[in-house]
Amino acid sequence: MNMVVAAETPPLSADASGVFRVGHSRVTLDTVVGAFRDGATAEGIAEQYPAVSLGQVYAVIAYYLAHTAAVDDYLREREQRAAEVRQANERLFSPTGIRERLMARQAGQDAM
Repeated sequence: MNMVVAAETPPLSADASGVFRVGHSRVTLDTVVGAFRDGATAEGIAEQYPAVSLGQVYAVIAYYLAHTAAVDDYLREREQRAAEVRQANERLFSPTGIRERLMARQAGQDAM
């Protein structure tokens, strides 16, 4: 029996926004790597996100372990971008007093 060993590409593809997703799912590279860093097993990740297979999770983890610096850079850039978007949204829609406004709105609806 002859076994052929071939390199496999990781099941990652970038969407229009440059976000890497696993296979054809909406599960992001950030999600899988974050869960792995938090101590989740590949089996646990696949169970939590049924849109990805166990093999895909293992492949993403293997890719991360082989390219840790590049993936960490990508994740840092994503975190920085998320912080910028959050700050821009908070400038437009101040979160100060949001609880009080929501409670007042709810009280007004309950009175009807």
